[in-house]
Amino acid sequence: MTDTDVRTLVAAELDRARVRSLALTDAVDDDDLTRQHSPLMSPLVWDFAHVGNQEELWLVRDVGGREPVRADIDHLYDAFQHPRADRPALPLLGPAEARVYTRTVRDKVLDLLDSVTLEGRPLVERGFAFGMIVQHEQQHDETMLATHQLRAGPPVLPAAPPPRPVAPVVGEALIPGGSFSMGTSTEPWALDNERPAHTARVGAFLIDRAPVTNALYQEFVDAGGYDNPRWWSPDGWAHRKRAGLTGPMHWHGDGTYTRFGRREPIVPDEPVVHVCWYEAEAYAAWAGKRLPTEAEWEKAARFDPATGRSRRYPWGDEDPAERHANLGQRHLAPAPVGAYPEGASPYGVHQLIGDVWEWTASDFRGYAGFAAFPYREYSEVFFGPDYKVLRGGSFGTDRSACRGTFRNWDYPIRRQIFSGFRCARDPLPGEAA
Repeated sequence: MTDTDVRTLVAAELDRARVRSLALTDAVDDDDLTRQHSPLMSPLVWDFAHVGNQEELWLVRDVGGREPVRADIDHLYDAFQHPRADRPALPLLGPAEARVYTRTVRDKVLDLLDSVTLEGRPLVERGFAFGMIVQHEQQHDETMLATHQLRAGPPVLPAAPPPRPVAPVVGEALIPGGSFSMGTSTEPWALDNERPAHTARVGAFLIDRAPVTNALYQEFVDAGGYDNPRWWSPDGWAHRKRAGLTGPMHWHGDGTYTRFGRREPIVPDEPVVHVCWYEAEAYAAWAGKRLPTEAEWEKAARFDPATGRSRRYPWGDEDPAERHANLGQRHLAPAPVGAYPEGASPYGVHQLIGDVWEWTASDFRGYAGFAAFPYREYSEVFFGPDYKVLRGGSFGTDRSACRGTFRNWDYPIRRQIFSGFRCARDPLPGEAA
């Protein structure tokens, strides 16, 4: 990609992210923008101004070496200084101020993009810092979308329904044991926790060809899965009791759920969404299976046995197109299983990218050779057993922030995110032959 190509791509991706941010914030009035819709989430206006502040810090000041736009507000939008529950009490920029601020920062960034040298230091090589900011804004757009799911009131976000299934997808895929290349050292905008590419080895395993659907999860609920500690880990059972869990978040127990202000019948063949890691773990135990490890998930998603190499995505190295996956908030729901046959992996595993973030069994840790870049707080401070890894993106994830190597993480109790799962298991005697 030439220098001109990189600049053109950056400008287009910055614009695409901002169009989405504005759509999410312009959809509601100022009262909704400043209100906290859940203690789990920031007010929408905080996310919007935070996006601008990070853009100013990294691009205007660091990459460009230019004077601050608003140095006086840095502390207000530092996510490590203020928990989400405390942010409404801060003297935040109001909606009008936030719009002026983010627009001013963006104008300076686009001016900078015309003149900055995109070589000479790792932060700017192949447009990395700009790509990091694009991904950051799109990640906060997904966070704002999750906030919209939690807000009360009539629907405000339009979207077409997801496509219907093309063909049934059932059963499991056998993934042979062996080594494969995990992670990346070549994706220009890959983040530090995706690096470096390294050889990982897994034993043979079977993995569900599709995510667990609402209908399958309903069977677990109907079988008394939430009432039987047999299926839950001790920590999971304690959380289930403490939180009073009886089913996925937003389910009403009468065959309906609420989605972005609309109460609708549950769609049986959609992947279940808004379940925490403990719920996924319990379902898997009830089904006689387990959650896949992160390495198993990535091998099922990326490894091509015909060539012996790892692809960028399940379908190949081509960037995601609409025929491949449900990404980018084009639809406000997971697509039914079987809707994206062109997105399947060489092993016949479907919908690994988009629809729902998939919980894995793995704790969030750095790969061997990990190096924090460009700051420890992006990944390293979260390493350890407190966070579980999710893979694959959701219907609310943008293509710029979703690769076959992309890693997400969260507490095992979290379910306001667009999280689902699929199961795996070890082969029975003779199955791996």
